[in-house]
Amino acid sequence: MQPIRDLLSKIMWDPNENPELYSVFYMDRVKNRLIEVTFEDIISISENFMLIARDDEQVDIPLHRVKEVRKEEKLIWQRPKSEADG
Repeated sequence: MQPIRDLLSKIMWDPNENPELYSVFYMDRVKNRLIEVTFEDIISISENFMLIARDDEQVDIPLHRVKEVRKEEKLIWQRPKSEADG
C-alpha cells in the first residue's frame, strides 16, 4: 500500500492530478467520527502532519489519523483496520 504522505504529495504536486476532485477523511478523536476535508482545505503536508484550514483556523492533523482518500466519491486509498480501531 502506498504511504499516505506519498499519495497526498502526489495529488498536491503532480500536474496530471486535479486536487479539486479529492477528499480526505480523518478520525476526529473528540467527535469519534470521520471528518471529510476537501483537498483544497489542505494547506501543507509535512513528514507526519497535514495542516488544514478549518473553521477560520489552521489545524495540524497527524497523518496516522487519515483513514480514507476518495476521488469523486470513489475510494482510492484506505488505511487497514487495526485491532485498536475495533
